[in-house]
Amino acid sequence: MTSIFYLLLSALIGYLLGAIPFGFILVKVTKGIDLRDFGSGRTGGTNSFRAGGAAIGILTSVFDVLKAAVAVWLVQALFADQLPADWLPWAEAISGIMSVIGHNWSVFLGFTGGAGTGPNVGWAGAIWFPIVPVAIVVVLGVLLTIGIASIASMAMSAAIPIAFVVLYLAGVEPYDSTLAYIVGGIAAAGIIAWSLRPNIKRLLAGDERIVGPRSKRKREQDP
Repeated sequence: MTSIFYLLLSALIGYLLGAIPFGFILVKVTKGIDLRDFGSGRTGGTNSFRAGGAAIGILTSVFDVLKAAVAVWLVQALFADQLPADWLPWAEAISGIMSVIGHNWSVFLGFTGGAGTGPNVGWAGAIWFPIVPVAIVVVLGVLLTIGIASIASMAMSAAIPIAFVVLYLAGVEPYDSTLAYIVGGIAAAGIIAWSLRPNIKRLLAGDERIVGPRSKRKREQDP
């Protein structure tokens, strides 16, 4: 019963930190714009970039990654000695999942928010840091080639559980730990896909917004 209590606390920590709307705050302070009324209406790095420029978009993305990482680090610091060793990875994964939920449905913004890519990278990176550069490569690679932010988000969310499977197969993480992280990655990917339902509909209809170099090439081809 005590372990369940700590898992619930882990969920609360993840949700409350994830719910901090850094994109909304930064754009509001610097541009006076309510990010929910601009572009996609989301509060993550992509829409913050559109509303506030490159520096604000980058800062938002960094803070969104860090808030989820901090949630996991807090859980590790507070509960590592309170939970059985095989329960701690589940507490970490739960805090990570809830940071994505908090980001996407923030209690501070009337349960609106972003798509969850930043926090998803953050909690996974707190477990295994190389996921962060992998995330950067995957996201930038998709944006520079395909040029669609929603595909970049979904590609990254798929890469995280795959990375944890690779860690297990390589013997870097034991099965008990890796299983929690794989389940967490799959759950977070499902949450992100759910949040991106409008984008997926536009993708299927061929109407999704194109950004980056591909957008520029398209404008040059179709003046």
